[in-house]
Amino acid sequence: MNLCIQKSLWDEPPKITASFLLHQAYQWIGFSKSRDRSPQVRRPQCRSDCIEFPLSRLFRRLGRVVARYPWVFLLLPVLLSAGLGSGFMFLNKRRTDNIEEQFTPIGGPAKGERSLAQEYFPTDDSKRFSVSRLTTEGSFASLLVVTDSESLLTHSAWSQVQDLDDKVKNLNVKDAQGVSFNYQSLCAETPSGCILPNPLLAFSNISGNLTFPFLEINNQQFFLGNLVGGVKLGAGSKDSSNRTLEKAKALKLVYYLREDAASDRERSHQWLSAFLQEFPPELQKAELQDLKVYYFTSLSRQEEFEGNVNEVIPLFSVSYFLIIFFSIISCYRLNLIISKMWVAAFGVISAGLAVLSGFGLLLYCGVPFVATVSNAPFLILGVGVDDMFIMISAWQKTKLIHSIEERIAETYAEAAVSITITTLTDVLAFYVGIMTSFKSVQAFCIYTGTTLLFCFLYNITCFGACLALNGKIEVYLNRFAFQQQQNNSSVVKKILCRKGLYVSPNGEEESHSMNTFFRKYYGPFLTNIWSKVFVVLLYAGYLAASIYGCFQIKEGIDLRNLANDNSYVVPYYSMEKEYFSEFGPRIMVFVTKSVSYWDELTRNNFDNCMKSLESNHYINETYSDSWLRTYEKYLTAIQKNINNRTTFLDNLDPFLKIFSDYEYDIQVNNSIGQILSSRYFIQSVNVSTAVDEKMMLSQLRSIAAQCEIPVVVYHPAFIYFDQYSVIVDNTIQNVAVAAGAMLVISLLFIPNPLCSLWVTFAIASVIVGVAGFMSYWNVNLDSISMINLIICIGFSVDFSAHISYAYVSSDAMSTNEKVIEALDLLGYPVIQGASSTIIGVVALAAANAYIFRTFFKIMFLVIMFGAAHGLIFIPVFLTFFGICSRAHKETPKRNPDCP
Repeated sequence: MNLCIQKSLWDEPPKITASFLLHQAYQWIGFSKSRDRSPQVRRPQCRSDCIEFPLSRLFRRLGRVVARYPWVFLLLPVLLSAGLGSGFMFLNKRRTDNIEEQFTPIGGPAKGERSLAQEYFPTDDSKRFSVSRLTTEGSFASLLVVTDSESLLTHSAWSQVQDLDDKVKNLNVKDAQGVSFNYQSLCAETPSGCILPNPLLAFSNISGNLTFPFLEINNQQFFLGNLVGGVKLGAGSKDSSNRTLEKAKALKLVYYLREDAASDRERSHQWLSAFLQEFPPELQKAELQDLKVYYFTSLSRQEEFEGNVNEVIPLFSVSYFLIIFFSIISCYRLNLIISKMWVAAFGVISAGLAVLSGFGLLLYCGVPFVATVSNAPFLILGVGVDDMFIMISAWQKTKLIHSIEERIAETYAEAAVSITITTLTDVLAFYVGIMTSFKSVQAFCIYTGTTLLFCFLYNITCFGACLALNGKIEVYLNRFAFQQQQNNSSVVKKILCRKGLYVSPNGEEESHSMNTFFRKYYGPFLTNIWSKVFVVLLYAGYLAASIYGCFQIKEGIDLRNLANDNSYVVPYYSMEKEYFSEFGPRIMVFVTKSVSYWDELTRNNFDNCMKSLESNHYINETYSDSWLRTYEKYLTAIQKNINNRTTFLDNLDPFLKIFSDYEYDIQVNNSIGQILSSRYFIQSVNVSTAVDEKMMLSQLRSIAAQCEIPVVVYHPAFIYFDQYSVIVDNTIQNVAVAAGAMLVISLLFIPNPLCSLWVTFAIASVIVGVAGFMSYWNVNLDSISMINLIICIGFSVDFSAHISYAYVSSDAMSTNEKVIEALDLLGYPVIQGASSTIIGVVALAAANAYIFRTFFKIMFLVIMFGAAHGLIFIPVFLTFFGICSRAHKETPKRNPDCP
C-alpha cells in the first residue's frame, strides 16, 4: 500500500521508512548527517511499506515488552545459551573429518564404480595382493628417498637404502594384550611372501642389468614407473618402451599392510601409528650421506587434517579480543552520555552466546562437525555484530526526553527492516549452500546460517534488554548534566565538558568528522568529471583482470593443502610431484556384465574399445595389460579354436596357471559356464596438474560410455578427481539460486526496480572479481572457496542495496548531489562494516593451514570489492542516469535531470 507521509521534523522524531532504515544498514556507530534542524516541512514522499509498516509495528511492540522486563530478556538468553551450550559435550562424537566423505561429491560416479569393482573383484591381501588391483588406497607406510648426488644406484647409497628398509621392518609394536608384532607379521602377501616395498630391493647389490619402466625378476614383470624417479635411461636400445636404467635420483619404498580382516586392520592401524611416532626420531639418528628421506602413511593425510582444528582454536580468542576492542573504540564518544562502549562490548558477548547456542543446538541434533565449520565463529563475530550496531544507531536517534520504554520502542521500530533484511540475506545465502554436493560445505552453511539466526534473536532480546538498562543509567547522567549546566558558573561547565558529561543544545548528536569528510571532500571529488572518467577506466581494468583470472583459475582441492604447512606431508607430496609425475594412475577397465568373449564380434568390440582408450592423449598403449589379448596369443600358439565356447572355457584354467596374475582379473561361474566380469589395465602418463586429472577422467569416461561393450574405468584416485566434474556446476547453481533469492528479497524490502537492477549488477560484478582474483592469489576453486563465493552474495547485497536505494530516495536536485548525500549517510558505515568483518577473520591469516588462510583471503577480496562497489563504482555509475524522487505534490524546484 502506498502512503504519502508528511511530518514535522521538529515536533517529534520522523517516522522511519524503508529508505531511511536501509540507509542505516551499515551505520554501526550512529553518527548521522548534520542537518538543519530549524522548523520546516519536508516534501511528501510516496513509500511502499506493505512489509515495513507491519514489521515496524511488531518490533515496536516487542521493544515495549523488552523495556518493561529487561532482566527477563537479559537472563533468559543467557540461560538458554548455557543449556544449549552443553551440546558441546557431543563435539568429539560429532566430529567427522573423514576427507573422502567431506571433500568429495556426494554420490560421485567413482564411488559407484568402486562398489562395482569390489563386488566383481574382491581383494585378498593375505594370499594374492596386487597394488594395481587395489580398489582403495590400501594401508601402507611409504618412504621417499632422494639423493643429492647423481644417482641412488651406487653401492654406498644402496647400502643406506637397505639400512632404512631394515629399520622399518624391525619396528616392533605391542597390542593391548602385550603381544608384539612387526611389519613381517602384518605385511600384505603374494604367493611368494611379503610384497616387496620396491622391486629393486630384491637385489642385494645394484648392477647395471636394470631396465625401466618394466623390470623382470624370476620371470615376473614389475612396473617401476611409480617407484623409481628422476631416471636417466641408456641410449641405443632397440626397445624404446623398456630401456636400460642407468641413474635414478629418487626411490619410493611402499610397505603395504593387510586390512581385509578387521583384526588385521586394527593391528595395521596400530603399527602405522607407532611408525609415525618412532620412525622420525630414528631417521634423525641415522647418519645418512647425500640422502634425504620423506615419509608418509595411509593415516597421515587424515591425522594432519584433523590437527588443523586444534591449531585454529587459539586464534578465535585473538579475534574475539580484536572485535571487542574495535567495538569499544567505534562506540566511544567524547560525550560520555551517548558513549556506548560497554554496551557494544556486551553486543560482542551476545554474538559469542549465539555461537554457543547455535553450535550446541546442532551438536545436540547430531549435525556433523567438520573442520570447515571451525571458520564459522570468526565470520559470525565479524558479521553477527551488525544488528547490534544498527540498534545502537537507532537508539542514538531517539529523543533524550522520552521514556526508556518509548525510546526502546522507537529503536526497535527503526531497526526492524534493517536488521531483518541483513539477517535474511545472510542466512538465506548460507541455507542455499546446503544444496551443494559437498558435505563440508553443507555442514558449514548449516552451522553458520543457524548461528546467525541466534545472533538476530539475541540482539532483539538480550542486547535490547542491555540497551534498556543502559538507558536508565543514561537518564541519571542526563539529569545530572542538565542540572549542572543550569549553573551560571562557567568553570563548572568546563569541568563537565572535560569529563564528557554534557547535553547538546538540541538534544541530538553532533556530526562525526568522517561524515564531514564524505560530504565536503570525498563526495565532490568523486563526482568531478575527471574522477568519473578515471573510475570508469578503473572499473574496465578491474573487469578485464577479473574475467581473465576466471579463465586461469584452477579447480579442485590439492590434497597436500589439507595438511598443516609445517607438516611432514607437504614435502613428501612436493617430492612425489617432482620425481614421479611422468606416470599417472594405472587404471583398471572392467566389464560390468557377462558377455560372450568367444564370439569374434564381441572380441572385436572389446578390442576397439581398448584401442579407443589407448589412443587418448593421457594413455600410453605400450604399457597396457589385457588378459584377453594374452589369451588369444596363447590359444593361437597351442592351435586351439578361440571362437568355440567349450574350447575357450576349458583352456582358461591351464592358461591361468601359467599367467597367475590374470586369475585376479577374471570372474568365472563354472556352474553356468559364463564369465561374469573381467578387467584389463591401461597406463596414464603426464597427468601432473589438476587440469590434466579433470580432462583425463572426463575423456576416458566419455570413451567408455561409447563402447559397444559395457565397461567402466576406475582407479582409487578417481574418488577425488570426481570433484572436478561437479565443482563448477555446483558453484554456478548455488550462486545463481542465492542471487535470485537476494533479488526477490531486495524487491520485497526495497520496491524499486532500478535499485534491484543495481543490486543484481553488484552481485555479479563482485562475484566475477572475487573468482578472478582468486587465481592471482593461488586459491583454487574447491569446496572451501565455494563456501566463500556463497558468502559473496550476502555481502554484495549489504554493500549495494543500501547505497543505491539511498540514491533513488534522495531529495537532492541533481544526480551529483544525490550521490554526495548517499555517501554522506553511508560512506563511513560502509568503511566500518568492512573493517569489522575483516577484523573478525584477520586472525586466520596467521594460520598455518590452507583451509583457514583461504577463508581469510576470499573474505578479504569479498569485503574489499564489495566496499569498492559501494563507495566508488556504483556512486559514479548512478550519476550517469537521471533518476528523480517521485512526489505527489509540486516541488519548489524542478529536477533538471527529470524529463
